[in-house]
Amino acid sequence: MRKARKLREAMAERGLVHIMAAHSPLSAILTEEAGFDGIWASGFELSALYGLADMSLITMTQHLDMLRAIAGQSSLPIVADIDTGYGNALNVIHAIREYEKAGASAVVIEDKTFPKVTSLAADGRQELLRIEEFQGKIEAAIAARTDPDFLVIARTEALIAGLGETEALRRGVAYAEAGADMVLIHSKKKDPAEIESFSRAWKGPVPLVIVPNAYPEVDATRIRALGNIKMTIYGNYGIRAATTAMQNTFRRIIADGGVQNVHKDIVPVAEIFRLQKMDQVKTDEQRFLR
Repeated sequence: MRKARKLREAMAERGLVHIMAAHSPLSAILTEEAGFDGIWASGFELSALYGLADMSLITMTQHLDMLRAIAGQSSLPIVADIDTGYGNALNVIHAIREYEKAGASAVVIEDKTFPKVTSLAADGRQELLRIEEFQGKIEAAIAARTDPDFLVIARTEALIAGLGETEALRRGVAYAEAGADMVLIHSKKKDPAEIESFSRAWKGPVPLVIVPNAYPEVDATRIRALGNIKMTIYGNYGIRAATTAMQNTFRRIIADGGVQNVHKDIVPVAEIFRLQKMDQVKTDEQRFLR
């Protein structure tokens, strides 16, 4: 079964899928082992991995290279974060073809202008495209895909930009009418009331996607109760978890003057060997090297 079909069927069967952000093949392996339904190939996380701000500084080529590496190490469907689509509708056509070939099962395109500023930045510049222009991008994406199960998810930043629920609903419906398979509604409020209100007001023909980064207390039970949210993306938890672990470990080493204490609290090298499939590599070495 193709991964895009697998993702659609998971939503149909379970009602809600959980997609975890990854920024490397290793984090993708850990995502799959933990039991998530899919991988979010996050632009924010990849930008952070390079030590860069999430402001369209990472190129499509860099993102595609990482996505291919992730796809090579995981059987999970990949939802690709392609920001604004790297330009206008013509750029979107090229992007969809490349991401589909690279192994993505879905893309999320947002209605900001290019270059973007990350949504959760305080006082960040949040400028949105005209609805008609973004509809053209969605239509271009739909026309470019070769697999009909490949998901095109339209992300509106109307709430992020402070334009209110009415405008967010208007944009969401317009993007669904343009052919989007799902609508991602984003919010940086610290409680989920804004998202829950949007969900209750949503009468559009496609299901919703949310990213509960700013409002983490909302759980699967609460999400399912709304009825029309079919995908939850944990958008920056991979890089935040990795940063937390490294900061704590590195600081302890300096404080202790060595690794004599910290070594007991981190995974042994044998666990890294397991994740690297070292046993299989050794078997192949013995079998094929002469």
